[in-house]
Amino acid sequence: MERIIFHIDVNNAFLSWTAVYLLSKGEKLDIRTIPSIIGGDESKRRGVVLAKSPVAKRYGVKTAETIYSAKKKCPNLKVYAPNFELYKIASDKMYGYLCQYTPIIQRYSIDECFIDLTGTKYIYNDYIKLATKIKEDIKKNFGFTVNVGIGNNRLCAKMASDFEKPDKIHTLYNNEIKEKMWPLPIEDLFMVGKKTAEKMKELNINKIGDLANTDITLLKKHFKNQAQFYKESALGIDNSKVETKHPKSESISTTETLPYDYNDKIKLQNVLLHQTDELTRQLREKKLFAQTVGITFKNSQFEKYSHQTKLEIPTNKTEEIYNIVITLFKKSWKEDAIRNIGIRLGNLTKTRTEQISIFSMEEEKEEEKVQDIIDSINKKYKSTTITLASMKEQDNE
Repeated sequence: MERIIFHIDVNNAFLSWTAVYLLSKGEKLDIRTIPSIIGGDESKRRGVVLAKSPVAKRYGVKTAETIYSAKKKCPNLKVYAPNFELYKIASDKMYGYLCQYTPIIQRYSIDECFIDLTGTKYIYNDYIKLATKIKEDIKKNFGFTVNVGIGNNRLCAKMASDFEKPDKIHTLYNNEIKEKMWPLPIEDLFMVGKKTAEKMKELNINKIGDLANTDITLLKKHFKNQAQFYKESALGIDNSKVETKHPKSESISTTETLPYDYNDKIKLQNVLLHQTDELTRQLREKKLFAQTVGITFKNSQFEKYSHQTKLEIPTNKTEEIYNIVITLFKKSWKEDAIRNIGIRLGNLTKTRTEQISIFSMEEEKEEEKVQDIIDSINKKYKSTTITLASMKEQDNE
């Protein structure tokens, strides 16, 4: 059965949601119609452009540049502080509305959702008509606009939603890939960052079609374990599922915006060590064990990527989870400059399904005693000064 996936993406989310809120409070001016941005505190690391109005874009203002730089381009630029509580409320409204169409819905980010409509042909009949209804309902009921991308997988649906904005509907079915996607510049391919695009251009891979037709051997030589992924993406191949997250699947996570963009392996691994210590300490306090471990990155271009793995045996041991985190790090880090990094421990359980001998049980007890001592010292001094030597050795590998 042919898959049908919708990608719903809020146009200029933070600025649009702020505009809708201000208008609801009696503001006469729609900030989407003037040179304006949403930006953090200029005196801190967050002093960058998070979202920009179409007018500000015409002045050359770009997402992720400093507010100082943006003001040089546009002296009359209006700056509004972000309000993430407000954004969550707006996001929840859209998510709640979309749930009526299918139970298979994935919140990809605060302003994006995938919905899987596979097998609904006889219910909805015309998917363009349905996308139009969704787009117009959101505009009428919530005051902001969205783009809707339609494809036979998540990759194509997301690519389609980016074709032209705002307030548009686009399709990218399998039979449209060569016509609609291949002529696009290589940097437009989802998950190809700025540095990767530059490297590809050095190989004369300038358009997505060029990548699709490049020999995989050459790609592996230059992009190693990412080569197959890039090749399949250019061909429009994506077998990933739209994954509904159930509220019963408890997880804990932590992320950190770094004081500056890190591209040093040791510094990033040190951050991960502190994060692992913090999260595993929480697990042990709650007497929980993690069944999945994931790592997330946001690079200097605000591009996000992640990698996770499922464990055969749930654990809450710092050393075991850190070993997994470092393995994921080495497999997935693209050696780009990282702005934000984090760890997620999911599918938490209160039991460990493991068969161990009486000797192993004694070793486990001794390890737990040592870990309890480390936890108590680190908790008292609010640090990760005391850690296991084997983990510190990994930081220097």
